[in-house]
Amino acid sequence: MNEGNIHLTSAEIGSLWTGYMQDSMSKCVLSFMLKHIEDQDIKPAIQYAYDLSSNHLEQLLTIFEKENYAVPNGFTEQDVNINAPWLFTDTFCLTYVNHMAKVGMIAYSGFVSMSTREDMRNYFILALNETATLYNQTSEIALSKGINARHPYIEVPKETDYVDSKKYFSGLNPFSDKRPLNAVEISHIYMNILTNVVGVKLCLAFAQTSPSKDVQDFMLRGKEISQKHIKIFVDTLMKDDIDAPQVPDTAVSDSTTQAFSDKLLMYHMSLISASGIGNYATAAAASQRSDLMINYERLSLEVSRLAKSGADIMIKNEWLEQPPGIKDRKKLAKNKQKG
Repeated sequence: MNEGNIHLTSAEIGSLWTGYMQDSMSKCVLSFMLKHIEDQDIKPAIQYAYDLSSNHLEQLLTIFEKENYAVPNGFTEQDVNINAPWLFTDTFCLTYVNHMAKVGMIAYSGFVSMSTREDMRNYFILALNETATLYNQTSEIALSKGINARHPYIEVPKETDYVDSKKYFSGLNPFSDKRPLNAVEISHIYMNILTNVVGVKLCLAFAQTSPSKDVQDFMLRGKEISQKHIKIFVDTLMKDDIDAPQVPDTAVSDSTTQAFSDKLLMYHMSLISASGIGNYATAAAASQRSDLMINYERLSLEVSRLAKSGADIMIKNEWLEQPPGIKDRKKLAKNKQKG
């Protein structure tokens, strides 16, 4: 099939744009990490992640040229100061890349499912496989160094069972005992604790290195929200005598020198927020206790409000790059009439 005769769909155009934005941001962050990281067990994984982003950008530029697609501005060397003092521990770099690989796998699987053209599907499938390899690599390194965060253990089921009462789905009545959490609910609560821990550290690092008061305040607010959500999730586990996750050392240094542009920081947080809202929606759909569903809905709204305030800051400072879209037909008609 001659792909040149088949136009890109809106889904493919949007997926390519999103992929370019995310890979150009990742390349900046990873270049800073590579400049400073010392652990020789961890460094190859960070290098592999950097190489993936670089290769993806090259492939995307080839696609853009072929399709006469305007190249997004994205992020460049101007958005990172690799000579700034070290900001993260080496362990945090590993945890960060592992987390972003999870985000990437979800994104690429969506891109694959929305793509029609064979060349687009092939590109996104390859990127998905490469990102899965990165996830495996970082997970293995964390496991070998004893710094991986493992989900809680519960007993393996010895027999099958069925829900025998509507009470299984209840959980809002404070005067009645809630049924214990099931394995699916535990897994989502645990994962959302880990992602919020990463969010707290990123917000701290970004707040202390940004020269902008608006960005600092936004990041500190994001940190407080993540800490609040962590407490809610940990308390939910503890009520069933389930241990909270043992998170590896993900400390942030005391450097206040700007390492990344405010534009990059705010875009990064918008990406993290969108990922968090998606995680909460998935967790709510998978949970069978009503109190958990309500909690996820409430917390998602809180993250959405934070994301909205972040978007306002980006618009105010002209940092928010607009995704491709269709022309405003009414506006075109009015402009024509004026002419």
